[in-house]
Amino acid sequence: MMLGFARVLSLAAMITLLPSLTLAAEGGIGERVRRPYRLRTIAGVSVVDTPLIRAAEMFARQHGDDFTYNHIMRSWLLGTLLIQHNETLRETIDLEVHAIATILHDLGWDRSANSSFVSPDRRFEVDGAIAARDFIRSHKDGKKWDARRLQLVWDAIALHTEPKIALFKELEVQAVNVGIALDFGIPAPGVTDEEYAAIAQEFPKDDFKSRFNETMIWLCQTKPTSTYGESN
Repeated sequence: MMLGFARVLSLAAMITLLPSLTLAAEGGIGERVRRPYRLRTIAGVSVVDTPLIRAAEMFARQHGDDFTYNHIMRSWLLGTLLIQHNETLRETIDLEVHAIATILHDLGWDRSANSSFVSPDRRFEVDGAIAARDFIRSHKDGKKWDARRLQLVWDAIALHTEPKIALFKELEVQAVNVGIALDFGIPAPGVTDEEYAAIAQEFPKDDFKSRFNETMIWLCQTKPTSTYGESN
């Protein structure tokens, strides 16, 4: 089995290219509107605070175990730090899109009985992307989203284990990909050891490797044709 994050661990050099890749991204999401978001602090990190983000956190918590929830929260906070420490990203990324996509990126790991998210034949990333899009469309604030923002969330989740593609997509897609990679221990400019440790203390990485391996085994058993050898 060779999944994307088995390979992303060998792609640390690509992560260091992120600042130049973001500058090279043409157009991004088009005309960007800076929204006056409220803020809150989690594990020492200042993050945007909207009803949709809060609902996404609750939704992810309902459909994931402690391991999954801690992973997605660490990924969001690490990605947020990456954005905050990079002027280009800070001034251009849609922070709500980044938050929602990262928080919901592993809905395809939902192991609840008769989960409506998990298909027998699609890759888990696609299951998660579809579930996240449906969640946004069902929320009163998400109903106001345009097609472009929905597509960014879908792409960011569907490609989150494909850095060779995601790192050449829109800035939001790139940031989601790298934030998740950071939780796998890949260093990136702008995130200090102290910041990383504070996040890990709030959302522990207990038995991370073994729990991740268990999840991959479950996917192989649940949907072998869309798990084995499908990522590069």
